[in-house]
Amino acid sequence: MADDLTSEPVLIADENLVTFGDGGVEGRPAGVPSSYAEGKSPRWTREVIADIHAKSQLGRYQLRGFSTFQKNLPSFDELVFQPATMTRLPLEGYRERCETRTVLGDGLGLVENPVELDIPIYIASMSFGALSANAKAALGRGAKKAGTMTCTGEGGMLEEERAENRTLLYQLSPARYMIDLDHIRRADAVEIVVGQGAKPGTGGLLLGMKVSERVARMRNLPQGVDQRSTSRHPDFLGADDMTIKIEELREATDHKVPVFVKMGATRPYYDTAVAAKTGADVIVVDGLEGGTGASPELLLDNTGVPTLAAIPAARRALDDTGMSGKVKLVAAGGIRSGVDVAKALALGADCVMIGSAAMISLGCNSPRYVEDYTAIGTEPGACHHCHTGRCPVGVATQDEVLSSRVDVEAASERVYRFLTAMTMEATLLAKACGKSSVHNLEPEDLRALTLEASAFTGISLVGADRPFTW
Repeated sequence: MADDLTSEPVLIADENLVTFGDGGVEGRPAGVPSSYAEGKSPRWTREVIADIHAKSQLGRYQLRGFSTFQKNLPSFDELVFQPATMTRLPLEGYRERCETRTVLGDGLGLVENPVELDIPIYIASMSFGALSANAKAALGRGAKKAGTMTCTGEGGMLEEERAENRTLLYQLSPARYMIDLDHIRRADAVEIVVGQGAKPGTGGLLLGMKVSERVARMRNLPQGVDQRSTSRHPDFLGADDMTIKIEELREATDHKVPVFVKMGATRPYYDTAVAAKTGADVIVVDGLEGGTGASPELLLDNTGVPTLAAIPAARRALDDTGMSGKVKLVAAGGIRSGVDVAKALALGADCVMIGSAAMISLGCNSPRYVEDYTAIGTEPGACHHCHTGRCPVGVATQDEVLSSRVDVEAASERVYRFLTAMTMEATLLAKACGKSSVHNLEPEDLRALTLEASAFTGISLVGADRPFTW
């Protein structure tokens, strides 16, 4: 795998010894943090020791799924709302309405059918391959019940997800997996993905154990072989080329549906400004906390910009380029609740996209089939093993037996109820702040609890009522 290296190994050692087999203890394999005691060194923690032992055995970097383990991230929890008291009037929670309808793609006036959602939340782009067909169908059915949409992800469109969705976003990835003009024309919006928060600067990754016969057929690739998407689109190299690509998609869809551009948050101010000038209707900024089915572990924890900091930067870029109101901004990456949704909207997002939270609603990490968690070395609540293809609850797998554990009707109902609960949380906060629409939430409604959060967002510090600046 080390294409950048040219040296050849000259000595083949006993593999049992290389993998610490001599004197090993059953149930405590080398390279797994739970096999080690927690020492006193803050630098050489058991996670660091386990990582070094794992890479010493593998000879490559480690892969995993789920989300970042990075602990030094600013969080939405560092912001609090300032509800109405004397200077404003709150809305009555049970008698006065708070609008949640969200329209995407109407700003430039270039498309006949903008996306209209009943709520300001939709389900993220997660491919068939990363997720099982039952999981995709359940997400679509749950989103439809809640009046919102899902996205195909990069693996192409499943007929069952088209049937389950009221509104479906079709993703065009750099790898061009299953690009089908008929499918594009049957979608309600089209998304060009140029990156994702979990691993910006690289392409998608689907390990061979999840490349089933159906997945391989859809992607026109060998079954059972690792699939690594390209890191950049072959159709464009820069903004000028992307403008042409977006115009091609408008012609292909007869100017009926909006075009989204999704990117990982790396330089959110400048990247958003460039994307807005290419003619996109909607820009999706996916923060560092964004989830994935599989990624090099080092990228999950060491690349990108946290969502909290990315939203204000992207909003500022739209303001400075005169594109606010014309190009809509979707925020993604680690959104966990309606509280996070309300804070993201107040910071400047027009809509929010959820991935990991939707998977957890489906059943990810639920305390069932515990013996299958144990078999892959984890337990409910600690599982991040999406990359293995052995998801105990059938969400992130292509195994037929495991996949059947997702009951589409029951799982879709959970997704619907979760989306409903998130929306209620967001409207409760908006009403408390005196807002008749969740889209009227604004930075003034927030205060920062920490200097860092204030510096990252420009939100005034609680008590001081002014932002921290250098």
